[in-house]
Amino acid sequence: MTTGENYPGLDSETGKRLLAYARAVVEAIVTDESPPETPELSVLGEERGAFVTLKTDGELRGCIGRPLPDQPLSDALEAAATEAATGDPRFPPVSPDELDSITVSMSVLTPPESLSGVGPGDIVVGRDGLILTRGRQSGLLLPQVAADREWTAEQFLGETARKAGLPPDAWKQAETTVKRFSAQVFAEESPHGRITVDDYTGVESETEPSD
Repeated sequence: MTTGENYPGLDSETGKRLLAYARAVVEAIVTDESPPETPELSVLGEERGAFVTLKTDGELRGCIGRPLPDQPLSDALEAAATEAATGDPRFPPVSPDELDSITVSMSVLTPPESLSGVGPGDIVVGRDGLILTRGRQSGLLLPQVAADREWTAEQFLGETARKAGLPPDAWKQAETTVKRFSAQVFAEESPHGRITVDDYTGVESETEPSD
């Protein structure tokens, strides 16, 4: 089954409204203001995974998410935006002075699909994201990471293993679990600027906003 098959995509207007909400959550938590009002969009009640990524001058500033579709998208998006700004252990919390120089992007995920006897031929760079797990160690890389860095499928598997703190060939071992997923990505080109849409799912988006 193709990743994302039978999983309805977001139309661009809905995605842009969700991204604006994610930015508003980031700004509210950083400035210690009241949380923004949740948009009235039916998709926010659906259980979907989501990630929020923050960058400064193109460099990563924070990225946290909820990969599993086990809570409403509204909760996943709010948690991801909050933690990307304040809880990514790789970075200090975002300060109010940084808000005008940060770009925000949002990835809405398809449900992860387990792969059996995985090999590079099972992975499509430019469509798939990966989750690799062995025991308590787990690593996740979004679809756009491999696409942006022009990795081969084997490099992608190896780098996901490294993200989990495992050797790059860990994906070859029977005790390792590999799952793939896809995503729609809505991203600011510049702080508060034009929003671009990258659909890695291959799924046709709805033609009308889901509101």
